[in-house]
Amino acid sequence: MTDNIVQVSTATATREEAVALAGPAVEKRLAAGAQIIGPVTSVYWHLGEYGTGEEWQVLFKTTEAQYPALEADLLERHPWDNPELCAVPVKFAAPRCAEWVRDSVTGAGA
Repeated sequence: MTDNIVQVSTATATREEAVALAGPAVEKRLAAGAQIIGPVTSVYWHLGEYGTGEEWQVLFKTTEAQYPALEADLLERHPWDNPELCAVPVKFAAPRCAEWVRDSVTGAGA
């Protein structure tokens, strides 16, 4: 694991559920920050059925090293049994932004 930055996404049915996931994850320094976007319309296959629905997307900023802890926390607290949880590497980031993410999840910026 490295200190490379990743963006982690998940979704919830309501804004309140999204805030409930984001707040504790950031407070525990599992992520430097989170943005809640919504409502968004999702089109998907789930449990063998095609569907659409309204969701709230949550985007977290963290490091590769912190991802396993963030994943475990989100899976434990997420209201869905099998939530979407994806992490993508951030290929480019402004140096001060990258430093903020790294410092925030390690507590170095405290």
